[in-house]
Amino acid sequence: MYLKVLAVRNFRRLKDVVIDLASDISIFVGANNSGKTSVGHALQLFTGSGRFSIHDFSADLWVDINSFGNGDATARLPTIEIDVWFEIGPDDVHRVIDLLPSLNWEGKLAGMRVAFAPSNPAETYARYVEVRQRALDAVTKGEDGEPDFDPYPRNMREFLRDRLNDEYEMRYFVLDPAQFDASMVAEDGYSPASLTGRDRSGREILNSLLHIDFLNAQRHLSDGPGGSRAEDLSRVLSRFYGRNLEKKGEDIEAIRALAASEISLNQHLERVFEPTLKSLSKLGYPGISNPRMMIRSALDPAQIMSSRDGAIVHYALGYDDGNPDPPTLPDRYNGLGFKNLIFMVVELLDLHAQWLAIEDNRPPVHLIFIEEPEAHLHAQLQQAFIRKVMEILTLEDEDRTHHTSQVVVTTHSTHIVYERGFRPIRYFRRSRAQDVWTSDVLNLSVFYDSTNPDIRSFLERYLKLAHCDLFFADGAALVEGNVERLLLPQMIATAAPRLQSTYLTILEIGGAFGHLFKELIDFLGLTTLIITDLDSVFGPQAQNDKEPAAAGELQTETPAAEEAQAGDASNEEVDDEEEESPAAKERPGKVCIASHPGAMTSNQTLLQWLPKCDTVAALWEATAEQKTQARTNANDALVRVAYQCRIDVSWGGETLALAGRTLEEMFALENLDWCQDKNRKQLQLRIAKADEMSLAALAERIHKRVQAKSFSKTDFALGLLAEDPSSWSVPSYIAEGLRWLENEIAPPDPDDGIEVEQSNEDTRHGMPLVAGDKAEA
Repeated sequence: MYLKVLAVRNFRRLKDVVIDLASDISIFVGANNSGKTSVGHALQLFTGSGRFSIHDFSADLWVDINSFGNGDATARLPTIEIDVWFEIGPDDVHRVIDLLPSLNWEGKLAGMRVAFAPSNPAETYARYVEVRQRALDAVTKGEDGEPDFDPYPRNMREFLRDRLNDEYEMRYFVLDPAQFDASMVAEDGYSPASLTGRDRSGREILNSLLHIDFLNAQRHLSDGPGGSRAEDLSRVLSRFYGRNLEKKGEDIEAIRALAASEISLNQHLERVFEPTLKSLSKLGYPGISNPRMMIRSALDPAQIMSSRDGAIVHYALGYDDGNPDPPTLPDRYNGLGFKNLIFMVVELLDLHAQWLAIEDNRPPVHLIFIEEPEAHLHAQLQQAFIRKVMEILTLEDEDRTHHTSQVVVTTHSTHIVYERGFRPIRYFRRSRAQDVWTSDVLNLSVFYDSTNPDIRSFLERYLKLAHCDLFFADGAALVEGNVERLLLPQMIATAAPRLQSTYLTILEIGGAFGHLFKELIDFLGLTTLIITDLDSVFGPQAQNDKEPAAAGELQTETPAAEEAQAGDASNEEVDDEEEESPAAKERPGKVCIASHPGAMTSNQTLLQWLPKCDTVAALWEATAEQKTQARTNANDALVRVAYQCRIDVSWGGETLALAGRTLEEMFALENLDWCQDKNRKQLQLRIAKADEMSLAALAERIHKRVQAKSFSKTDFALGLLAEDPSSWSVPSYIAEGLRWLENEIAPPDPDDGIEVEQSNEDTRHGMPLVAGDKAEA
C-alpha cells in the first residue's frame, strides 16, 4: 500500500494540479516559486499541523472573496481541497474499509477528499457586515458626511485574515474511483459522499493511513562556536539516542563501564551508534581522507548525552588502526557539507524509527518530505545521497508487505535530478498566461513511457552527463557545438544583454541530434532557441547537372597553383586537404560550400524539426513563421530555429550575397576585413594574399580552411574570446535569434525604456519577488 496520487485545488500556486507519486521516491523540480514546497505545506495543514492563512488561497480567488463580501449574489466563498488516493493490495482492504464508496467497489484505488470550507457562508457574511458597519460608525465624518478614511476591515479578505480558522472548517468525503478518469480528474457534476457516521472522524481515518514527516532545508549550518544553526549535531544525536537506541540503564556492560571508566562508556556509545555510522558509509562518508566520526562523552551519568560542556560528536584524525584514543576534533571543526549529510542521515533514521515505534495501529504509509538536500554538498555527495536514501529507510521483511516508506525530494540540483532518471521527476511549471499566478505539474514518467526507448535512453544519458539545468530554466538555447557554447555568453552580452538577467540553459546538442530533444521540449513547454548550422552537402544530382558557374557565383574548385601558395609557410596559408578528382569532390552527401547550385542540408534538426526543408535554397527562402513552432496554448513550447542565411558581403569593391556553411565560415564572412588582419592569425581564418583575390575566391578559400583537418574549432573560439568583443560583430543569424529569445523571456530594462515585442502566441508576465517557495501565492 502506498500513496499513489495527490490532487490539490485552490492552494497557493496549485490552483488545480494532480501529482502522481512513485512508490519509493519522487523528485519535485522546477523554478523558484513554482509550488514545490506548497505540496508539503498543504499536507501538513490538512493532516492537522498548523492553521490556514487567507494567503493560502490561490491569488485569483481573492477577487471572489471580496465580491462575496460586497453582496454579489453570484459569488461564493472558495474552498481549498486535497484528494488523497492510496493504491492498495488485497491484504490492505481492511485498512481502508471506511473509504470504500460502495459494496460494488473493485480495483486498487481508495480515496479521500479533505476540504477546508466555510462553516456557514451566510453567517460569515452577516458578521462581516456587522463588523464593517461598526468600524465605519467609529470613524469621524467629514463635512460631506464621508469617513475620513476607509477603516479595517475594508473588504471580506481583510475580515477573514484574522478569523479564517473560525469561519472555516475541515470536511471529509469518500471518493469513488469509478467517477474519475485515468488522470484522476472527476467527471463533471460529481459530488462525493460525506465521510460521516463512522466510528472515527475523517482526520483520524486519514492519520491512521498516512504518517507525514518533514526534513526542512538546512539553512543555518555554521562553523562558528555560537553560530545560528538551529540545533548542533551533538544535540540531534543526543535526541536520537534518547528516543531510539539501547539505553545505558538497559546495558549491563555499560553500567559496569560507567562505574569503571569513561573508556568503556565510549565503547557503549560506539556500539549503539554503529548502525548509524554504517548508514553514513553507504553515502561515502568518511571515505578515504575525511576524519572519522566518533561518539564520545563525559563520565557524568546524568549528563552523558545532554551536557553542552562535554563534547559528544568528535572527528578522529587518521586511519582506524585500532587505537582507542586517537587525536580528535569536536563537532564544529568538520565541514558544512559533511555536517549536513550527517544531520540528514540521523534525522531520517530518527523519523523512521519513531514511525516504526508506533505500536498501536501504525499508519501503513510513511511519507517523508526532504527539502533541498543538496545544501553544502558537492556534486558526488548529492548523487550518493539520492542513490542511497531509500536504503537508509529499510524495513524488515515482515513489515514490507503491509508498510511503505515513501520519499519526496524537492531540489534545484541537476546532479540529484539526473541521477535517478526521468521516472521519478515531477516538473512544476509556472503558467505563462498574463496575470495568472498558478503552476501545473508534469509527470515525467508519462514522458518516459510514451517516448521511443532509444530516444529516451539517449536523453537520459546525455542530460546526466551534461548536468544541464533544463528543469529550472526560463528558456533554453540548443547550440550546434562546443564553439557556440563557449562563445554564446559573450554574444548574449553583445547582442541581447537582457538575457543575462534570465535563467537560460545552454545545451550543446549538434545538428545531428537536436531533433531528438523535440519531444522533451514539447512536453516541458519550454521557450527554446535552436542555433544550428546549414551543413550544406552535394545533392544527388550534383555530378550529372554540372553547369558553368554564372557571373558572381562561387567556384567550387580552386586552381592548384593557388592552393600551393607558399607565403610565410604558416598553417593559415596552406590547406591540409589532399587533392581529389572533381568526381570524388562532388560525391552526393559530401560537404560543399553553401552557395553550390542544388546544395542540400544534412542537418537532421532542419530536416525533421524546423523548418523541415531539405535544400539550401528552400532554407534560405523559409519565412519567420516557418522557422517558428508557435504555441497553441499559453503553456505550450515556443521554438525558433536560427541558421546561416545570405547577407551582403563586401571585399575589394565587390559585393555578393553569401552565407557560410558553419559558424566559423559565417563569422569570417561577416567580419571579413577584421579576420584578414595580420593580428588575427590565432583565429586561423586569415588567408595568404587575400587582397589579391576576388570575393568569390576568398570565400571559397575560407570554406576550405574551416573544413581542413588542421583547423581547430576550439582554438578559434578561445582565440576569439581573447579579442576585444567590441571589435567584432556577432553573426547576424545568431544575433537575430538571441533578440527573439530576449523578447520572449527577458523582462524589459526599466533604465532603457525598452518595449518588449510579444508574439501573438505568447504574452510574457512578470513574477512577484517572493522569498523562496515558502511564500508561494
